Amino acid sequence: MASADLELCYLTATEALERFKARTLSPVELLDAQIARTQEVNPKLNAITYDYFDRAREQAQKAEAKYAKTDGRLRALEGVTVGIKDFHPVKGEITTMGSKIFEDFRPDYSAATVDRLLRAGGIMHLRTTTPEFAYSGNTHSPLWGVTHNPWNLDYTPGGSSGGAGAAVAGGMTTLADGTDGGGSIRIPSSACGIFGYKPPFGRNPLDRDHPLETILHYGPMVRSVADAALMQNVMSGPHPDDLCSLPNKIRLPMTYDDIRGWKVAFSMNLGYFEVDPEVQTNMRHAADVLRDLGCEVDEVDVGFNWGVQDCWMTWWEGLFAGIAGHLLPRWQYEMDPFVVRLLEKGMTHSAARLYQCQVFRGWMWEQLQPILKRYNFLICPTLAVPSVKADQNDADPNFQINGVRVMAYVGWICTNPFNLLSQCPVMSVPTGFSSFGVPTGMQVVGRPYDDHSVFRAAAAFEGATQPWQSKRPAI
Repeated sequence: MASADLELCYLTATEALERFKARTLSPVELLDAQIARTQEVNPKLNAITYDYFDRAREQAQKAEAKYAKTDGRLRALEGVTVGIKDFHPVKGEITTMGSKIFEDFRPDYSAATVDRLLRAGGIMHLRTTTPEFAYSGNTHSPLWGVTHNPWNLDYTPGGSSGGAGAAVAGGMTTLADGTDGGGSIRIPSSACGIFGYKPPFGRNPLDRDHPLETILHYGPMVRSVADAALMQNVMSGPHPDDLCSLPNKIRLPMTYDDIRGWKVAFSMNLGYFEVDPEVQTNMRHAADVLRDLGCEVDEVDVGFNWGVQDCWMTWWEGLFAGIAGHLLPRWQYEMDPFVVRLLEKGMTHSAARLYQCQVFRGWMWEQLQPILKRYNFLICPTLAVPSVKADQNDADPNFQINGVRVMAYVGWICTNPFNLLSQCPVMSVPTGFSSFGVPTGMQVVGRPYDDHSVFRAAAAFEGATQPWQSKRPAI
């Protein structure tokens, strides 16, 4: 691919929209470059389930015609490509959820956030891979196989929105959406070196299949903080499909003031994680960057323990079983064996046990609330390791970090505490690279519903580090 075309593939959405309006770039040119890029790299990455290139080109031509007019009737994402996760319902389009069960399933409605992205002029040119039912931090499924990280093909791009992370980092799309029930936006954002935002519960509407589910969030996966704001401004706001969607819509600016004088709480392990030395090095450098920006950064003891993982696992298993447990008698021998075990375990949980999880979530807030009262935001690693191997077995009993055996499924994922504390907005931002080329990430955790401060902090950090101006995957 010519270097000029490759540069187009890595434009941010805000840059692309500026060039569309200035008529120095057309949506068709951008789409064609991304189609060529996808055809070049996706055979190595396996990040795409379906493409819609012919239809997308027709939509790009219509967008191009709109930019040629002067009546100002342009939508927020007019002509910008958006990869949609193959877990999110899209009306009339096959939505497999990574499962043979739904290999030919066509939903009769679109998820609210997906509908909003497309109605805002976003062009869905491809669907991105996910593990079966979006269950894992590692993207592989019986239906679609293994997805690889564009920075190092031996490693996973993360999950469950792993195809989205690989597609953004690989230059195959300008924007992508994800869902996050335990870190599924932030995990691949960290492993792929991009920005991923978990909004606070209720900020973005849920789909009809997960009503009132407090740990699940739809959100953006992008190459800049401004693009995250751009997507959030489209995706957020009340919706009749979601009783819990917040009645008041906030609008995020594209630029922010500095954070000089802000107080930052820093936790390396949230009280219980084993953290890889390279992740620690990059986190300490990130803390120094914030100090250079004029912040006071203090290490704190959050006080969490492995009970957090038990709480999240219990809730996740119960949620999962409630939605898909009825499928076991017919399909269990064609499903991922780990998924089968999660569902079987979830079927055994009582309502009392699930309410005990609510009590534990209250205890977690008792630990975190005094810290967020004193500090503007908290930083901690997104992942305890840069990534894991692309074909890692989630049931591996011998998985270790720093010589300590931890749970292969979620023992390396520092994200799910903030799904249990779902009212806290969290953004994963890139912090650097590991010795084997895979990026690392940092979570910026805000006070409940304080989206603005998280974006302001992330924008300041991005401005000081400029991750996408310095390095790109060599695939």
